[in-house]
Amino acid sequence: MSRKMLLCCLMIAAFAALVVPAAAQEETFKIGMVLVGPKNDGGWSQAHYEAGQYVAETVPGVEFLEPLENINAGNPDITTEAAATALINAGAKLVFMTTDDYAAETDVIAAKFPDVTFIHASGDHVYTGVAPANVGNSMGQMEWGKMIAGCAAGLTTQTGSIGFVGPLQNAETYRLAASAYLGAKYCYENYRGMSGADLTFDVVWIGFWFNIPGVTLDPTEVSTQFLDEGKDVLISGIDTTEAITVVGTRAKEGQQVWAVPYDLATACDLGPEVCLGVPYFNWGPSYKGIVEAVMAGTYSPSWDFNGPDWTDINNHETSAVGFVEGPALSEENKTSLDDFIAKMAEYATDPANEGTFWLWQGPLNYADGTELAADGVKLPMIALPEEGPSVWYLSQVLEGMGSTAQ
Repeated sequence: MSRKMLLCCLMIAAFAALVVPAAAQEETFKIGMVLVGPKNDGGWSQAHYEAGQYVAETVPGVEFLEPLENINAGNPDITTEAAATALINAGAKLVFMTTDDYAAETDVIAAKFPDVTFIHASGDHVYTGVAPANVGNSMGQMEWGKMIAGCAAGLTTQTGSIGFVGPLQNAETYRLAASAYLGAKYCYENYRGMSGADLTFDVVWIGFWFNIPGVTLDPTEVSTQFLDEGKDVLISGIDTTEAITVVGTRAKEGQQVWAVPYDLATACDLGPEVCLGVPYFNWGPSYKGIVEAVMAGTYSPSWDFNGPDWTDINNHETSAVGFVEGPALSEENKTSLDDFIAKMAEYATDPANEGTFWLWQGPLNYADGTELAADGVKLPMIALPEEGPSVWYLSQVLEGMGSTAQ
């Protein structure tokens, strides 16, 4: 081979080496995400955003597009459909729609883009059979996390008065607030020997998942009012961090108060000296499995209601829901809380659910006195409404809880 021909071959090989990465880049599988709040909200939206990053880091060939943030009714600049369409125009083949509020809109958008897969977080349209063929649902069983959160509060309160900063009112928020109440009441009674009838558990609903000035109640003001009323433990049910921030400020002023934030595993970092722990979503494993299946062409849209990994609820590779015990939780109460978690795990891992430790067991009444479950009757976590009551489709809070809306 002549020197000139050899040089030509080398140049072709070098050019091919440059082209291959470019071609590979063009073939990346792009995923998009529509967020109801900012990606750094310290709670719900950040947990989803970090899951998207996790998928891109752990699944070869995945590109996580910059998510579109603050897509909600309080932001008139861009609609949910426009946000999803922008991601699809950017190449997304799978779009995560990350709030209960997007349920109806997701179905409408999905019908317009049948070649794109949509995952609606927290919804149930696949379960009820009304979702388009390219829509799946994913949700973590946060009911367990909220029961643990409530237990931590019930173990710790010195005034017997707990405040719950609630978002808007719907079946999801009712069942999560009620789960926290049931956990608080059980642990107040069974580990401390106190009367559950003497425990005050009040919810104030701010009107949305986070503060929208002029539209919602201000969660900072709600948290402040709770403390002014003598509540010494605040549990957050909103997407953002006002509750632990206000409690942390009061603690620095010398008040003996505690907080249980929400959604994000690192939330205690905002106020470790007052944090009893945080129930959090870990969307990464679920989203990773969905992305891999869609890429492989094996995904069949499903309703995924993912529970904790009861062998280790804080295993970030396997557990959809976890609870990080906070620095402010006393050693004695940590022992009690660990026992509570172990009892729940025993029930949850019994295929027949025959154990006795299930807080969603009658007698249970709604706040208006309507019977929800007769004595000894265990509510299923979810059942179609026509099949009878279930935790998933709660229509109001429980008897024993206070509930105030704006």
